Amino acid sequence: MEAREIQAIRAATAGTVHRVHFNNAGSSFPPDVVLETVTNYLREEALLGGYEIEAVYREPLERVYASIAKLINASVEEVAIVENASTGWHLAFNGIDFQKGDEVITSEMEYITNLIGFLNLKKTRGIGIRVIPNDADGNFPVSALEEAITPATRLIAITQIPSSAGNILPVAAIGNIARKHGILYLVDACQSIGHVPVDVQEMQCDLLAVTGRKYLRAPRGTGFLYVRKAVQDQLRSLFLDGHSIKAITEEDFQLRDDARRYELFEKNRALALGLGKAADYAMEIGVARIWDRIRILSALMRRRLAEIRGVTVHDRGELLGGIVTFSVAGVDSVRVKQDLAAKKINVSVGRADATLLYMNRSRLESIVRASVHYYNTEEEIDLLCAALQGK
Repeated sequence: MEAREIQAIRAATAGTVHRVHFNNAGSSFPPDVVLETVTNYLREEALLGGYEIEAVYREPLERVYASIAKLINASVEEVAIVENASTGWHLAFNGIDFQKGDEVITSEMEYITNLIGFLNLKKTRGIGIRVIPNDADGNFPVSALEEAITPATRLIAITQIPSSAGNILPVAAIGNIARKHGILYLVDACQSIGHVPVDVQEMQCDLLAVTGRKYLRAPRGTGFLYVRKAVQDQLRSLFLDGHSIKAITEEDFQLRDDARRYELFEKNRALALGLGKAADYAMEIGVARIWDRIRILSALMRRRLAEIRGVTVHDRGELLGGIVTFSVAGVDSVRVKQDLAAKKINVSVGRADATLLYMNRSRLESIVRASVHYYNTEEEIDLLCAALQGK
């Protein structure tokens, strides 16, 4: 991406004027057009009425599903719009009819929400949890995954890009193994969408949970769930309303024939339009181009941070993404964040419980997380490093 294009993107992103934003793994700055899409709808809703304006926007709202499907190479019938990745993940995970003795295989990079889900069903249904640790180089060992599969294995659940580490897991290679053995495969793509190209056909995943606010640059309170058509009837619907069904009698009802059976009718239509606009915006730029830019910036940031005395970069693995994690000797991570915020530089803190297994194995209590996006600049990295030089 050329400097002129980056400047045009920044000019169309109001937040870049006010802050150096390296908290994209928390919530990115939305493009102005996404903000305008949401606020324009809300303004019309306030003037015309909620149900009335929804009828006017029926076709644009329907196109949101098409945009999401195109973004991940799925069909419209495989997409459900939800509030966030945690909602989508739990709809998928808890929709599986686990029996006592079933096992879930995961990695040490799994997010706290997902770990809670595993532990909850371990307590309530007696499932087993098998964790595949990273190898000595920080990579997920695919061969160890296949060796861990037993007749009890019911699900492989993987977070593609961890919350508090820079490595990216080989989800397509894992998908090959899952499909080979006929095991359900759930991918947490919370940090992936808008960060790296995501193709559910290449991944061979059955289930994919996504949030909008992070690298996709959509509004907070948005997300979606992909459920492969072939497995939709295998999942229980945890919540049902009139939107979830296609027919009802006094004695029975029939679920919809698509993934919208996992939705409820009442949701924020303005935010849904913002989600669709963010997906279109990312595809117009090109997610592969976005990923190339993120790799360049994150590699530069890691090199520059490693040159600062007292700063330790913790990211390890063959493939590293836009989440850069580090610590400053003798300075608490929260204090580092606060000091940078005073200089109008946004970062976040990764607590131990966010990726508990990884943090415990790495003996880390917390880390500073600086997550770059394509609208960040080399000059902003210079500002971050200059602010850390005096620590």
